Amino acid sequence: MVVSILAMIIPGIYISGFISALILVTVLSLLNILVKPILIILTIPVTLITFGLFLLVINTAIVLMAAAVVPGFNVGGFFPAFLFALGNSLMSYLFSLAD
Repeated sequence: MVVSILAMIIPGIYISGFISALILVTVLSLLNILVKPILIILTIPVTLITFGLFLLVINTAIVLMAAAVVPGFNVGGFFPAFLFALGNSLMSYLFSLAD
């Protein structure tokens, strides 16, 4: 799983076990479906000014929201969450190329 690999690589990210990783993937998916579109619409001006780079901050906020909800998933702050969101986005992009 990508989230487990990222947790091993990035200092400040901790997942306690396989069940926590499954719950994390489920919560991240739900947050990306329900909350992310609302945040994108609300931050369109900032996203346009930063040429889309603000979407990484939105992804970081989604990771921090998931950390608040999922037991066994701990994030050490904004920067580890940012690296986790960046790595997750990169891996998602790479997997989409395989299709």
